[in-house]
Formats: sequence, C-alpha cells, structure tokens
Amino acid sequence: MSVAGPTRIRRLLPGLGLLVALAGASMLVAGVVPGVNALLLGVFFGALVANTVGVPDWAEPGVGTQKLLLETGIVLLGARIALDELVASGPVVLGLVVATVIGGLLFVEVLAGRVFGIAEKTSSLLAASASVCGVSAATAIAGTIEADGESLAHVVAAVLLFDAVTLVLFPIAGDVLPLSSQQFGVWVGLSMFSTGPVTAAGFAHSAVAGQWATVTKLARNSMLGGVALWYAVRYAGGETDSLRGLLDGVPRFLVGFGLVAALANSGLLSSSALTAIDTAGDTLFALAFVGLGLEVRLAAMRDTGLAPVAILAAQLLVVSAVSLALVVTML
Repeated sequence: MSVAGPTRIRRLLPGLGLLVALAGASMLVAGVVPGVNALLLGVFFGALVANTVGVPDWAEPGVGTQKLLLETGIVLLGARIALDELVASGPVVLGLVVATVIGGLLFVEVLAGRVFGIAEKTSSLLAASASVCGVSAATAIAGTIEADGESLAHVVAAVLLFDAVTLVLFPIAGDVLPLSSQQFGVWVGLSMFSTGPVTAAGFAHSAVAGQWATVTKLARNSMLGGVALWYAVRYAGGETDSLRGLLDGVPRFLVGFGLVAALANSGLLSSSALTAIDTAGDTLFALAFVGLGLEVRLAAMRDTGLAPVAILAAQLLVVSAVSLALVVTML
C-alpha cells in the first residue's frame, strides 16, 4: 500500500467519527423516545451542528464522504428488493416516472421563462433539478449547457432549501394521508427533488415505503442521461455525441443497485449474507443522513432569490398533487 493510502484514511477518520457519534446519538434518542425516527433525527442533529458551531476543518474530509456512503447504501438496498413485486408494479411506476419527469420539465421551463422571465439556461437548471435528481441534475446539466456558476449556485441553494423542507413535511403527510406503504413510497419518489431526502422520507414511514421511494427515485435518476442529451442537442443546435450524452447521465450506483438486486433474487446468497447486507446498508444510511444534515446551510438558503424558490414551490405543489392522485388511482 502506498503512503497516500494510510494518509488519506487518517484524514477521513475524524469526520467519519463525527458522523458515527451523531448517528449513535440519534439512534440512542430514538430508542428511548417513542415515535422518533432515528434517520430523520440524524439529519436534524447534523443540521443543528452545521448551523451552530459549524463543521470543523478537521472533519470536512470525512463528512464529505456522505454522498459515497449514501450511494453505497442504495446499492446494498438492492438486496431487499423483491423483483417479482417490482415486475408486477414496474410498468405502472415507470409510466408515472416518465410522465412526471417530462411534465415537470415542461411546466418549469414554461413557468420560469414565460411567467417569471428568467434566463433560458437558469430555467433549464431549475427544470432538470426539480424533475430528475436535484443538485446532481443541476450540476450535470450546467456542464452540458455551459451555464454560469452564479446561476448554478442560486439553483442549488433553492433545491437544498426544498430538500430540507420536504424532508420534514412528507413524513408528516404520510402519517396523515390514508396511503399504503407502497403508495407513499412511490409518491415520495415522484415528488421530492433529491435522492437522499427521498430515501430518508421513505424509510421514516416504513421499510417498505423506503424501498419503493428509492426504486422510484432511481427510475427518475436513470432519465438524467436522456435529459442531458436533450439539453445538449437543444443548446448545441442539434449536434452532439448521443451515446456519450446517454452514458454520462447514468448514475453508476444505479448499475450497482441492479446487480445486487439480481444477485439477491437469484437465490445464491444465504439468509445470513442477506442479513449482513441489510445491517451494513442501515449503518451506511444512518451515517449518510447525518452527513446530509451537516450540509444544510440556513444562511446560504436565505440568500437565494425569491424567483427560483417560487418556481420550485409551484412545481412541487403541482407535481405532488397530480402524482398523489395518480398513485392513489393506479396503485
């Protein structure tokens, strides 16, 4: 092993220790206070630290692994997916995903451009982030259409604001609305913006809801390649590398999720192996959601302009209302 390997590990350990401490505290409190969800509490503890004392410099490298922890947890979540149930509901869910993404893109583009008069590229960033996969989509599309950094920063801040708000509101709605776990999970996966909050909100309701929320959100994420290609063609006047555009937009952890799901449903893994995978996935989610909270910056959200917030609010209200009606009717 090279010297760089141990050095990098030593840099990550303090931040990982902070994630472990806050995740442990959230599980401890959830264990003694009835009705408190450990995952959501982990997000809250992380946000509390980030917006009071702040994240220390020595913790930044380890805390920065939260995206990798989340994606690895999603990959392992594939072991919990029953493919026969997925196949049974798959066409309906896929149809809802395609309709939601296309409808969301068109709605935001028209609203932002014609009603609010926002610049074309900023409108595209808002549309992609709300309709596909939040900050990841905004960043990917910004590179595709060469959007300026200031526009991207405003869109990212607005998306993060709604990630925080919906992470609180959707679990509450799940307790109030007469939805099955599958219905709630699919609804969350269709409506919320970013993968982390979707997964957290789903599992805050139930394990089954968490699985359906993640699967539905991954289906939305998988459309990033096609959306990126469409924007590349639109802004390049019709000339682009179509295969490269599609491949660049496919999230790598989506492939891993599919492989683990196929392996788990093949019967090759023992029950003890599946249990170990579940435990590892739960641990990764606990750490990742604390990291998600540590990235919440209320000051940055206050600096976001009103127009992006208003547009995303309108998109969220319309899409969540329409998708709820469709989910209740079709599932």
